[in-house]
Amino acid sequence: MNLAKKITFRACVATCGLLPLIAVAQNKPKLTLNLKQPIAKVSPRLYGLMTEEINYSYDGGIYGELIRNRSFKDNHEKPDHWTIVKAANDSSSISLDADHPVNSALPVSLKLKALGSDVIAGIANDGFWGIPVKPSTTYRGSFYAFTENQEKATINLSIESKDGKKVYARSVVSGLGKSWQKFEYTFSTPADAVPTADTRLVLRPQSPGNYYFSLVSLFPPTFNSRPNGNRQDIMQLLSDMRPSFLRLPGGNYLEGGLFSTRFDWKKTLGPIDHRPGHMGTWGYRSSDGLGLLEYLEWCEDLHMEPLLAVFAGYALNGDYLEEGPLLKPFVDDALEEIEYVIGDTTTKWGKKRAQDGHPQPFKLHYVEVGNEDGFDKSKSYNGRFNQFADGIKAKYPNLQVIATMGGKDWLGTRYQFDAKKADVVDEHYYRNAFDMESDADHYDKYDRNGPKVFVGEWATREGSPTPNFNSALGDAAWMTGMERNSDIVVMSCSAPLFVNVNPGGMQWESDLIGYNTLNSYGSPSYYAQQLFNIYKGDEIIGIEGSNIPTQIQKLNHKDSLASVKPKNYPGLFYVATRNSKTGTIFLKLVNCLPSVQNIDLELSGIGNVKAVAKVIALKAEKPEDTNTITDPRKIVPQNSTFKGVKKSFSYPLSAYSITVLQIETR
Repeated sequence: MNLAKKITFRACVATCGLLPLIAVAQNKPKLTLNLKQPIAKVSPRLYGLMTEEINYSYDGGIYGELIRNRSFKDNHEKPDHWTIVKAANDSSSISLDADHPVNSALPVSLKLKALGSDVIAGIANDGFWGIPVKPSTTYRGSFYAFTENQEKATINLSIESKDGKKVYARSVVSGLGKSWQKFEYTFSTPADAVPTADTRLVLRPQSPGNYYFSLVSLFPPTFNSRPNGNRQDIMQLLSDMRPSFLRLPGGNYLEGGLFSTRFDWKKTLGPIDHRPGHMGTWGYRSSDGLGLLEYLEWCEDLHMEPLLAVFAGYALNGDYLEEGPLLKPFVDDALEEIEYVIGDTTTKWGKKRAQDGHPQPFKLHYVEVGNEDGFDKSKSYNGRFNQFADGIKAKYPNLQVIATMGGKDWLGTRYQFDAKKADVVDEHYYRNAFDMESDADHYDKYDRNGPKVFVGEWATREGSPTPNFNSALGDAAWMTGMERNSDIVVMSCSAPLFVNVNPGGMQWESDLIGYNTLNSYGSPSYYAQQLFNIYKGDEIIGIEGSNIPTQIQKLNHKDSLASVKPKNYPGLFYVATRNSKTGTIFLKLVNCLPSVQNIDLELSGIGNVKAVAKVIALKAEKPEDTNTITDPRKIVPQNSTFKGVKKSFSYPLSAYSITVLQIETR
């Protein structure tokens, strides 16, 4: 049987097998695994990560910097998140100053006019919803400063409570003169420090005078102890997912609201005091502390590959460049960016990467041209994509080029796009649980002769700020379809990845991982995706299903007003893969129903099977249950064993559950 016939058989099992199920829903479900001949290979990059600067994902999120508005650029009129600390009758003041730039990237400073003699005024930063204090922790910081009044002035630094009554850590820096200098400092908290974020950073001169400050920075310990690195707890959550790739630098963040506010990768290189930063697309500035090299090192730290998205001549305000000579500089810029990633040190940009501290090239297999170009009303993406694809293939023929149009999602079909030069097309799906579950067989119907598919953004959007268990069920049902069809769905990544759950931190709800200043947690959807990625083999096993129970669509008020008739759709979803080296079978079962499903399982075409299977189950008492910042582990995977595995056996699948049966055959 050739691959096309195998795929046809699989689609029939997934669709034809469900047609009569409403009439026989009272019978026991039965799944027959055809282990004699696998259907196809599982894509080795099936599950990865997508991220962009939204919900304070970078600044105030994974990027370790603790000081908010560190370069005083967030507001041209006043120093947001900075205040003066002074006595009640003190006339000291602070103001923004543009007359004493450190360099072109740091044109603004904060001027402190410190008066008084008993208690000298200082400046305070409130951080990203506070400065996280934890016991036995060492913090490292730096700042630029000078004073007009004296040589060798001294600055006292402290992490203290917002009311100034309690000090958690102190440091002293001396030697300020009459020209800009960079100073470094450290803090260490005691072992008995109580974790808190009700804090601020304070810098206070020991004597009166006029003082100027720029690029005030403070970092906690970072993942793998990288300078300018990432937050440890969030990185560990990502590491635990074992992702295969990172789509960077993300979605709208790549395009920018304007050409001038796109992700201009060259301006994100080098020391942070040479990075001007830029306005983001979700209402706040990006420091660009997390730049292109930091993205790549993020990939290196988690043993995943970058999936590089390059700016393609279109910005969110509708500005665009048609194919031709005006677009060529941006094609050249993309080629230089690729060279920075994979070029050796004999190339111009490979040499620059080495100068930035990373001589070894990174691995790269996929480059995406643009982001969601279906929004481009000029319909110019055909020409723009072709010019980029031609340029990339001419210099890097082994790279796979991804188009943001040409798929079957609503954006990919907004206008006609010729995908013949695309190796892969990117599809995006944001839906509720019903839409995900009722369309779980989506990729069963795809033509195997067309381009491969990258599901570059997808999510079941129920629950806030992070998804609830009903979302996890929708995600899991959708993933069974992607995994079953991973001969054509070569990559996928949920989005958005992060949300800062502090008040004012969220612009988009139902995000995979939540955090505040001190802590972080994975949502039920996070754990569902973790299970799917960890427990998978390298070959797809065909499953024939019968007597699959159904569920009835729950109508909302809008549906009722529109006289929508509720639909019946499956309540049980499944996929199986096998490790070709060990023979281990990973059977994933998703029960969206409120009752236990006793499933008859038949392992067809197998020689031996061990009687005890490992069981990994994620379940909830009701679909609305969820994890929160205060109850982060309400729903997490539980491990157990099941005795009684045979070539034919019955398994009781818990209500509202996502379960992996790990069956050993050798």
